[in-house]
Parts: sequence; structure tokens; C-alpha cells
Amino acid sequence: MNEALLRSLTPSVLGILVRRGADFAAAEDALQEALVEAVRVWPADMPREPKGWLVTVAWRRYLDAARSDTARRRREDLVEEEPAPGPAPGVDDTLRLYFLCAHPALTPSSAVALTLRAVGGLTTRQIARAYLVPEATMAQRISRAKRTVSGVRFDRPGDVATVLRVLYLVFNEGYSGDVDLAAEAIRLTRQLAASIDHPEVAGLLALMLLHHARRSARTGPDGGLVPLAEQDRGRWDTVMIAEGVAILQAALARDRLGEFQAQAAIAALHADAPTAGETDWVQIVEWYDELVRLTDSPVVRLNRAVAVGEADGPRAGLAALAALDDALPRHTAVAAYLHERDGDLETAARLYAEAARKASNLAERDHLTRRAARLTQLRRTG
Repeated sequence: MNEALLRSLTPSVLGILVRRGADFAAAEDALQEALVEAVRVWPADMPREPKGWLVTVAWRRYLDAARSDTARRRREDLVEEEPAPGPAPGVDDTLRLYFLCAHPALTPSSAVALTLRAVGGLTTRQIARAYLVPEATMAQRISRAKRTVSGVRFDRPGDVATVLRVLYLVFNEGYSGDVDLAAEAIRLTRQLAASIDHPEVAGLLALMLLHHARRSARTGPDGGLVPLAEQDRGRWDTVMIAEGVAILQAALARDRLGEFQAQAAIAALHADAPTAGETDWVQIVEWYDELVRLTDSPVVRLNRAVAVGEADGPRAGLAALAALDDALPRHTAVAAYLHERDGDLETAARLYAEAARKASNLAERDHLTRRAARLTQLRRTG
């Protein structure tokens, strides 16, 4: 079963169902049933036109649900003849669906969560991790969002800021999580940048490109994570970096700073350093100060503590870290790193091991476990 094929077809099939008159929540439910059927049937009998097959099956499921629900009988008059199997239209509806999910009837946080689930293909657990909330809380939020938009006419698309937030979270999940969505997020952000003259759209695109340019160097031959300071910078994509920097410079010149431009500026400073030791940490701290002003995000403050530790020494970083909630994701790992930098290997090893137990994915867990083991071995032999 080609799961990547199913994920790639989902947005366009969902768009076809919506265009044919299905309300969004019902269309999503029908498509989910069709995807389950595809998982069951395709391994033994792969259709020649997978997209057309999904449209046909999903449309049948939608019709069945509509006919069984008296509250929606009025919509049956608008249903056209069931589409025959065969090639489906090649229109890319993904970006349009992102805007439709950012509907004014929803709060921004609910709109983001619904889009990630319905269009981005992320699980409830992945979305909850991105929002730093329990999975049960996120499941309730998504369910409420579905109920809110059920039967609503999608004639008032949402705002750019919410769509940017969705694209940012999809990229982050693709970049560091279990589902590879980074390239798709870049593609959609390019589309958005081509259609909307907005400095934050450009800032987000620059940020994605600058991070994506380092992707091949982020893992070693064994699949283990390679920290930024230890990456082979010769493996970074210099063409992509140059494009990201040029887009960022043009956005910054408009003097309408936003959080994505500030994040991209930090990424550009990392990309500009020939070696880790030549990184301009003082300027990076200044950009983090701008980000704190713009967002007041605890995650931004956590990353700022690392930068302070590099610019002013590990004890200054630990002092900045002490002001933050130690329940923050990666707080323990940051504390371990700063204690290691300060020469307290015993505390660092203990904290790395603790951070490994809290890690949200296997690659991060393995990396932190190896760091703990290495420091323990150094203490024994040193």
C-alpha cells in the first residue's frame, strides 16, 4: 500500500467533494471512509485511476450519509449525477482548502487544528504535540471545530495569518516528525507568495528554505540526529540558502517585521557562518529578543536561553533558563546541554537521560541517550 500516494491525493479529492456541494465535515468523513476502503482493496486490486476511484467511492459514501440524515435532505436536490470512474480533474485545491479551513466561524487555534487534521494529514497526537497540549484536549478541539463548520457555507475564507500558522506547523511536523510534509508545505507557501504580496508570507518561505537547505546534514549514516554545531556544512544546499536569504532581505526591507521574518533572520545567521564557532550569537540573541517581543512564546524564550548560553556563557544561559517552566518540551535537554558546556558532566548526563525518557520521537530519544552515555563514559575514564 502506497501511503504517500494516498496522502498526496487527499487534498485534491477533498476539494472535488467540496466543489460538488458537500459540506466540509461530511466530505472529510466520506473521504476517510474511502481511504479505509482503499487500504483494504488496493493491495489486491490497484485501480488504474487512483484519484478517480477515490472520488467515486468518497462521493458514494457522502451520498449514503446525506440520504440517511433528514437534516441534510435539502442538499440532495443539489447533488449531480454520480461521477463515473476515470481521470479526475487535475486542479490543485490544497491551498484553497487551507483558506476554507481558516473560516471566520472558527477561532484561529481551532482553524489551525482542523486544517492540520483534515488537509495536512497529521494525527491528533502530532497536532497536540505541536500545540503543547494533551491529546484528549486537542481531540475535543477538533471535534468542536467540525461541529461548528458542519453545514456552514464556505463563502468567507479565513485570513492569511491563520493559513501561515498552519503551513508553519505542517512544515515543522514534516521536518522533524514522522510524516514528511516539509516539501509540500514549501510548495504551498511558494503558491501563496506568488499570489499575495505580504512580507510575512515571504518571511515564512525564506524560513522554510533556510531550514530545508540543511536537511541532508541533520542525520548521520546510521540515521541518528546530528546537532547543528556538528553538521557537515558542505552538505548544505547553498542554492536554496541563497534563495532564502534573498527573499528574506526583500521582506525585511519593507520594514514590517513579523515573527516569521525574525525566525528566518536567525536561520540566515546560522547559514552564513562558515563554521559553528564563527556563528554571530550576539546578533542571534538580539533577534530572539525581537521574537520575544512579537510572540511572548515560552518556546522562543527557551531557544533564547540556548543563544544566551552561547553568546554570554553557559551560566548566563542557565540563569535565563531558570526563569522558565521546567515542564516545557526540551527544557530538560537544554538544561543538560548548558550544564555540559559549564563542565558539570554528572548533572548533564543525568539530565540527558531524563530528557531521553521524555523525547517525543525515536531519533531524538536515541540522540539524547547517546549523549548521556558519552558523558558517563567520560566521567569514568577522566
